[in-house]
Amino acid sequence: MTSIGTGYDLSVSTYSPDGRVFQVEYAQKAVDNSGTAIGLRVKDGVVLAVEKIKHSRLLVPHANRRIMTAGKHIGVATAGWMSDTRHLVKRVRDEARDYRSTYKVDIPAKIIAERTGMYAQAYTLYSAVRPFGVSTIIGTVDVDGPQLYMVEPSGQYMGYRGCAAGKGKQVAKTEIEKLNLDQMTAREAIKEAARIIYAAHDDSKDKLFELELSWICAESNGLHAHVPQNLFDEAVQHAERALNDDEDDDEMEGDDE
Repeated sequence: MTSIGTGYDLSVSTYSPDGRVFQVEYAQKAVDNSGTAIGLRVKDGVVLAVEKIKHSRLLVPHANRRIMTAGKHIGVATAGWMSDTRHLVKRVRDEARDYRSTYKVDIPAKIIAERTGMYAQAYTLYSAVRPFGVSTIIGTVDVDGPQLYMVEPSGQYMGYRGCAAGKGKQVAKTEIEKLNLDQMTAREAIKEAARIIYAAHDDSKDKLFELELSWICAESNGLHAHVPQNLFDEAVQHAERALNDDEDDDEMEGDDE
């Protein structure tokens, strides 16, 4: 069985002999080369955070956000191609608007995740299209409380307490697993999300990055919104202190050796 896509990666509708769809794997690789995005579902809300890589100092701050509002109570954080991100977020917005227009209530989290996943999966079935090179983290608060889902390029979607995508996802997942999310408040999760993004950032490869933070909780009146500037500043200071402490610990261990 071949481990590369020789002859089997020309179309997304073609399986390799060992049951792989290489075009979907390539789309996932595009996600893995993007800045890290994480979502945390805590006891009173959802927090989203993104490491937006800045490829030039000339870029306008806060432009081309990777955290977007898809409905008044729905936040979307993404890792992957920005152009694909805009397309999928528009789809999420359309689904949320159409559901509310039809049923006169806000769309539940599971349904918006399911419909987004089905839409993404449709782009893995036909040779005339390609998969979306983006992983979409959807956070919301519905009648069942805080909800967090992630939709993969394959169209697979799953519910999470905490999730991560992008180049730093392994570090981020390790840090998320250490958190007691069931007992954590959204205000506490803001600081932890910032710390995790700073920990996952690889300064040797990407010097410049912009942190994005948003939440949906009682303090935001149940609406998706970027965190207030004072909380943002506190979170950044907390993340920088934690990063410096880790570096000091590493230096002390090196001296001991």
